[in-house]
Amino acid sequence: MNSLSEKQGHKVALITGAAGRIGAQTARRLHEAGMDIAIHYRHSEEKAKALKAELETHRPGSVETFQCDLNITPDLGGLVSEVEKRFGRLDVLINNASSFYPTPVGEMSEEQWLDLVGSNMKAPLFLSQAAMPLLKQSHGCIVNLVDIHGLRPMKNHTIYSMAKAAKVMMVKSLARELAPEIRVNGVAPGAIEWPDTESQADMSAEEREMILARIPMQRKGEFDDIARTIRFLALDAPYITGEIITVDGGRTTQQ
Repeated sequence: MNSLSEKQGHKVALITGAAGRIGAQTARRLHEAGMDIAIHYRHSEEKAKALKAELETHRPGSVETFQCDLNITPDLGGLVSEVEKRFGRLDVLINNASSFYPTPVGEMSEEQWLDLVGSNMKAPLFLSQAAMPLLKQSHGCIVNLVDIHGLRPMKNHTIYSMAKAAKVMMVKSLARELAPEIRVNGVAPGAIEWPDTESQADMSAEEREMILARIPMQRKGEFDDIARTIRFLALDAPYITGEIITVDGGRTTQQ
């Protein structure tokens, strides 16, 4: 196993919730671009290890997995320290991990509030704070995965929409506070594949068609649409900060 990121030769990205879906595809794209990857996971150890093995067939010693419950704020500094110990640096933090499920008004609970706000707002903020010293050293960047529903609310998802809206403001606030050493941007996906949560498992074909009908591009997006946008912000946008790029096939242009 190589240490200190090939003796500081490769940039390093820490991606939260990277074992599957958008996080995993982002890891592939950044690794393809020459970065070393810190894969964070909470419960998905098997998927995380499989992704590490997949990527290291191309470049051995370039990937490591890190388990952490991001809702335990005191552990976030330890996560960053472990990444530094393994790679010696940090250039990109991608706040991707997220909980998502409906919370209809009249049925929502404080437990749901703590989980949704914790994963979508609190953890990204405090992880960004913990990563700040390393990112300043590397003149790195932070990319937050937000959501079009942080800009336009989703029915029956009040807490989730509120938390994502806060994450949008986090991008703008941190961009102002951390410049010029650290850039901070966000990506707001629209309908990207279909959610694999139990709450969406029974989505009917008619409901899916209704969503597609509101998208000018007339199709759902793919994980790679988001991953390529993140790669652009991380590696090819040195003068962009405080921006949210919406990747939704034009859906938010519809009334």
